[in-house]
Amino acid sequence: MRLLAGTAQNQLTLLELRGLPPEALLFGASCDALARAHTAVAEARGVVLATPVYKAAYSGLLKAFLDYLPEGALGGKRAYPIATGGSNAHLLSIDYALKPVLSVLGTSRILEGLYLTNDAIAIRDDGSATLAAEHETRLRAAIKELVA
Repeated sequence: MRLLAGTAQNQLTLLELRGLPPEALLFGASCDALARAHTAVAEARGVVLATPVYKAAYSGLLKAFLDYLPEGALGGKRAYPIATGGSNAHLLSIDYALKPVLSVLGTSRILEGLYLTNDAIAIRDDGSATLAAEHETRLRAAIKELVA
């Protein structure tokens, strides 16, 4: 689970949500790591949210993180949702599950999301990934729009 936040100086901050303390996400416990993550989101001009799809919705980890963001935390920001899943059966999960939450958090513009099935992603031996050409093109265009 990843969230990428970009600042006015086009600096990127990668937030690995799985690295946050579970008790902070589950019970709202105060901790420095969660405070730093919230600050990174607050300072960002835009966010990229990448999540696997489970049972037709984004992951519980992302839900827990978004639940503890302050009201309006994404106000004035652009968001680009990306989801991965095993089949096209969950293709609309971004539109029906994630976009409404982003809207409630005040996102000023939600870009058309990118849904990737497992066969559209190739994992290299070094752990890096490549996308099918069609998806790579869409990703690059969306990132260009996000930082514009």
